[in-house]
Amino acid sequence: MLRSLNHLFEYEIAALDGTIGSVYDYYFDDKDWKVRYIALDTGNWLPGKRVLVTPDVVWKADWSNHQLHVNLTIDQIENSPSIESKQTVSEKRIKENAGALPWPYFYGDPIGGAYPAAVILPPLESTVIADDPEKAPAEPECHLRGVREVENYHIEATDGEIGHLEDFIADDETWTIRYLVVNTANWISGKKVLIDPEWADYFNWADSVVRLDLSREEIKNSPEYEPDLPVNREFETRLYDFYGRPKYWL
Repeated sequence: MLRSLNHLFEYEIAALDGTIGSVYDYYFDDKDWKVRYIALDTGNWLPGKRVLVTPDVVWKADWSNHQLHVNLTIDQIENSPSIESKQTVSEKRIKENAGALPWPYFYGDPIGGAYPAAVILPPLESTVIADDPEKAPAEPECHLRGVREVENYHIEATDGEIGHLEDFIADDETWTIRYLVVNTANWISGKKVLIDPEWADYFNWADSVVRLDLSREEIKNSPEYEPDLPVNREFETRLYDFYGRPKYWL
């Protein structure tokens, strides 16, 4: 099922031996749009400490009670390295955190089943991201981004600004981000639309801008996203048919 990541903020974390804090943020890879890490705020248990876990440790999601059950003990979470608030995760910090958990550095099947089979991955590459396709990139950077970090990024169509990034819609089975939620409030009287990340020309992380390969008129006339309604296959079909883009599920 497709779910808003914003709605999953502050879900309670249920460890194997008790509850310990809540979800603070989600870190995704801006190359393949997979959620790689969940940032936990240990709140009243360990005031001020935030730690990282992979979605693989989530063995059950209790959507009705707003809980994520993880295959970790409170002690394992307590002994995990903390992360600094509002800081993009560095490769060094992720490796350090992964080493403190009971599995190697991996990313495999997310929710469902018991302990997931660990899949060894090479270290996340630090490569160059061009802020503009016509400009030479200045320096290498990590591909991990925090959802809280990129909220409110400006959205630019091919012919001008059209809104801001408000939320992400992700698959709760694969932890893949399927859509950007664009709020066009300042341009089209509060209309919200969904945009496949693949329809973006590029992301200018330095200037907090996402440029889309779509015109303002296309976005203005696209199917409206209503947060209170589920994003089902019928809506997705309408969306992809409107833009004339190939469907990811086919």
